Amino acid sequence: MKKVEIPNIDITALIVNGVGKRKARDELIAAFEEIGFAVLVGHGIEKKRLSEMRELLIRVFSVPDSVKEGLSISQSNYRGYIPLGFFSPNEKKVLEETKNDLYEGFKLHWECPKEHPVKDECKLYGSNKWVKEVEDMEETLLSYWEDCDLLASTLLSHLAIALGVKPDILLDFFNEPLTNMTLLHYPVSSTESQRSGIHPHKDISSITILHPDPLGGLEIRTRKGEWLEIFCPPDALLVNIGDLMEVWSGGRFISTPHRVLNRTQESRYSAPYFSVPRYSTLVKRLVEYDNNFKPREILVGEVSAEVWRTNWPDEISLQSSYQLGSIN
Repeated sequence: MKKVEIPNIDITALIVNGVGKRKARDELIAAFEEIGFAVLVGHGIEKKRLSEMRELLIRVFSVPDSVKEGLSISQSNYRGYIPLGFFSPNEKKVLEETKNDLYEGFKLHWECPKEHPVKDECKLYGSNKWVKEVEDMEETLLSYWEDCDLLASTLLSHLAIALGVKPDILLDFFNEPLTNMTLLHYPVSSTESQRSGIHPHKDISSITILHPDPLGGLEIRTRKGEWLEIFCPPDALLVNIGDLMEVWSGGRFISTPHRVLNRTQESRYSAPYFSVPRYSTLVKRLVEYDNNFKPREILVGEVSAEVWRTNWPDEISLQSSYQLGSIN
C-alpha cells in the first residue's frame, strides 16, 4: 500500500494568535482545497493528554464484554457501546456479500445538562453512558473533549476568514452542538482479506479531529480513485474537512472519502472527534465558488438522525439527497 504525506502544518501562530498566522492559515487552506486533510503540529494539545487518551482507549475496550454490552447503543439512544461487527455499510442492503465493519466502538455526544431545554426540542440530545469500571473515563475524556473544542473553534474561525466572512459566523452555529466522538477498537483480523475496519465514507461534520494510531491503516481516496495510506508523525493531529464544511465553502474545501484497514497483527485504537453544529442549523453555501458543486441545503438535526437510522442493521436510506457534495 502506497503512503501519502499529508501537508504538515505548524499552527502555533493560530493557537496563540501570533506572528505568522497568515502563513499558517494559507497553508491550511491550501491543504483543505487540494486534499481535504492536514497534519497539524503546534496544535496546543499536550503530549501527555494524547498519551492519556491512548491508554484510556485500551482500558475501556479491555473490560468484560458483559459490562460493555450492558451499556449498548439502541435505536432511540445513539450513546454507548457498539459491539464488534454490529454496523455495516449501506451497500449491504443491496450487496449481500458486503461484510460488516470490523470494529467495536463507544459513542459519546456533547454532554447535555440534564435540565437543558434543548432535550425537549430534539431527541438527539441526552446524557452519555460511562464505563464505571474505568473510574477516570469521564474526567479524561471530557478534558480531551474540551481541548478539541478549543482547537475546532480556532480552526473554524480561520476557515471563516478564508471564506471572506466574519470570523465568528460559523462559531455561532455551535451552541448546543451535536458534536460527537467515537472511541474505536479495531482488533486483529483473523483473515487475510481486505476487510474494512470502517468502510469507505465521508464525515458528516464540519471538521474532524483525530490523533491517529501509530500503526497506521487510515486511507484516503484520491480524485483518480486510488487509495493511499496516510502518514502522520507521532503527537501530530490529523484534521479533515467534513461534508458540512464542504457545503458551507461552496465546494472549495474538499470532503474526501476515507476508510480504515487494519493490516497489522496488533489492535488499533482511535477516537475521532466530529465537530457538528446545533440541530436547528440549516447548512447552505456561504460563498459562491464552484458552479458545478450542487449540494442541497441541509438541516443538521435531520441529516444526523437519518445517518444514525441508516447505520442501524437492515435500515436503508429513503432520501438520496442526503448524499452531499462530491469530489468526483
